[in-house]
Order: sequence, then structure tokens, then C-alpha cells
Amino acid sequence: MSLNDVIEGTREAVQSDPANAAVSFSVGHALKAGTATVVEVNVRDHSFSVDEPAALGGTDTAANPVEYALAALGSCQVITYQFWAAKLGIPLESVKVTVDGDLDLHGFFGFADTRPGFTDVRLNVELTGPAGAERYEELKRQVDEHCPVLDLFRNPTPTKTSLG
Repeated sequence: MSLNDVIEGTREAVQSDPANAAVSFSVGHALKAGTATVVEVNVRDHSFSVDEPAALGGTDTAANPVEYALAALGSCQVITYQFWAAKLGIPLESVKVTVDGDLDLHGFFGFADTRPGFTDVRLNVELTGPAGAERYEELKRQVDEHCPVLDLFRNPTPTKTSLG
């Protein structure tokens, strides 16, 4: 199935019933090891591990949560570039995204009253294809406006925590 088929099928489903546009995702986590921070994550029928480097109390067997956050942003960018290139009819041969983020551990450890999250995130996007630079700038504008994970980084999202 092509991306245009996915786009058109989704458009038809949403036009027939706007409730079809609302989707939910769920991820379950369970601590795997005592003092290590290895977490088994189950997503649909997929699983992956999360850990911290030894310097942060982990066993360094997997990427840590902030590395996964950067990976989520980069992979969402690649996918969104592909979708919007198809939607706009912009030929695209390849997309490469590098995401770098800076974190101040003062906030995480409570050493100072600073935010625990990223203080700066930088994306470098490399697009190749036969279209002109102005078409790729148009594509970038659409991706910046429609990438869900980029939206998470740029805007506050209502979040609730409950203890069960």
C-alpha cells in the first residue's frame, strides 16, 4: 500500500466519521532489575529495553529515556517527511535526520531549581531528490507544522499522573 493510499484511506474514514481521527496509544512498563533501571516496554506486539549508563546507576544495556525521546523525534521527522512529500507530490530520494539534545542533570537530581528536561534540541535534516530548494523548504514548513513528536517537544501537553 502506498503512502498516498494510506492518506486517502484515512481521509475517507475521517470524512465518513470524524471520530475516526481520534486515536490512542498505550505503552506498558515494568521494572526488570533491582537497582538497575532496565525497563521492559511493551507496545502492541513489540518490546524494547530502556536502561541508563552505569554513571547514572544503570547497566548500560540499552538507550536511556532521553535518548529514546530524541530517537522518537528523529524517526517521526523521517516518517512525516515521507508522508508530506507524497501528499505534496514532492520527489524525495532520501531523508536523514540527526537529533542532538542538551540536558542539565541539576534538575533531574534536584541539585538546583532547573527544569529536568532538555535545555536545547537541534535537528539537522538532509533531503535529497530532484526538486528545487524552494519545494524542500515548503516540505519542511509542512513537516514542522504536522510532526506529532515535534509538537510534543514544542508545546505543553496536558499530563496526569495517578497512583494505583
